[in-house]
Amino acid sequence: MGKLGDCWDECCYKWDEWKYCLACLGILAGVVLLAVLLAAFGFVRHASVSVDEASLARFELNTSSPVTSLAYNLSLTLVVRNPNWAMALKNTKPLEAAYKFDDQVFDRFELAGKGDRHPPGKTRVYHLAAGAARFAALGNAGEAEFRRENATGTFQVEVAVTGEVRYTARYTKCKLEASCPLKLQLAPPGTAAAVVFQRVKCKLTKPEKNC
Repeated sequence: MGKLGDCWDECCYKWDEWKYCLACLGILAGVVLLAVLLAAFGFVRHASVSVDEASLARFELNTSSPVTSLAYNLSLTLVVRNPNWAMALKNTKPLEAAYKFDDQVFDRFELAGKGDRHPPGKTRVYHLAAGAARFAALGNAGEAEFRRENATGTFQVEVAVTGEVRYTARYTKCKLEASCPLKLQLAPPGTAAAVVFQRVKCKLTKPEKNC
């Protein structure tokens, strides 16, 4: 233990010098406390995002109306975990999820509002289930891509998660952005058979320098 060990030997084995012994114990306690605080708040572990379950029952393109729209029925389970054992995350902006096809957003959801707090070490599970017809500015290239994927019955849909958080004991606001590329097989109509889905770990955007 170096000098601290020498201090212990010199002080704590001389009972008539108990004041120095207490000083040694105080120094040791201070070092331990500093180490604990550094481990708890000195380093940020960023949240992890994954899609654990997803099911696509409908995905149709409508080009007959004046505006192109996607009619869909998609349900999924989005999981956000805070791996820090001491630091909570507080939303400084709403946490949102957007559905994209061919890099075009066709629906958006608010997962958690501004000011919402995600406790340390906890996992939040969001169940999204939606079936609707939504405007989609796919363009000619996007429509051609839809027809190609429709022929196979498997669609590539991205879930983009965006937000901004502040960690406990830190002033800096940090962006929380993740991309979850899903390969979804369209469930056969009129059947109750489940389509197998493999859990997808979402890719986080590289954090900014101060985060």
